[in-house]
Amino acid sequence: MESILPIQAVLFDYGMVLSGPADPSAWARMRSLTGHDETTLHHAYWEPRHDYDRGALTGREYWTQVAAAGENHTDLAFDQLIDHLIAADTDLWTQPNQPMIDWALSLQKAGIRTGILSNLGDAMTEGVLSRHPWLNGFYHRTFSYTLGTAKPDLAIYAHAATGLETPPENILFIDDREDNIAAAQAAGMQTLRYTTHTAFEQEMHSRSLDSLLHPEINAHP
Repeated sequence: MESILPIQAVLFDYGMVLSGPADPSAWARMRSLTGHDETTLHHAYWEPRHDYDRGALTGREYWTQVAAAGENHTDLAFDQLIDHLIAADTDLWTQPNQPMIDWALSLQKAGIRTGILSNLGDAMTEGVLSRHPWLNGFYHRTFSYTLGTAKPDLAIYAHAATGLETPPENILFIDDREDNIAAAQAAGMQTLRYTTHTAFEQEMHSRSLDSLLHPEINAHP
């Protein structure tokens, strides 16, 4: 499948695209801190997560809710416990997916506009930005909590396109979730669902996007 219109900007999801899989040691630390078993923690973590991502809950409010039903077996005061949980959550989602980071940097070096469209809450955004200074190199960054909405709401894609100063049809959006991909398509963007880096490169090749995949080869001196 070839891209129909020229791609002038690439819009990246953060989690599971620019970052790698969740760090299991951070997840284990959350279990220890909250006193939740695996099943309980998964439910407590994910059930209110969309509200956190869209800014209906702050990071401290979210983690207070997650931890409330557990048993604090540590010597930490509750406020300190929340601090440790926020730090563990940042650790969970800051494992780099280096091949995609390197590709994004090569696009920027070649003068191709790049952006980020990510569902992140306030404390998570702060943690991610503090760990990854290379995120400052993106032309525009849309973090969901700042808008009071989150993917797959169509409005957030329009915001990202406006920030990139690029028509949606000339943007390639990359995300790991099918519902987010479908929404981006509805917003008029070209899309690619990310699973593994090998599959990503194969798909780029099948769409005759080798010049975008290796922009350094085509960059003019």
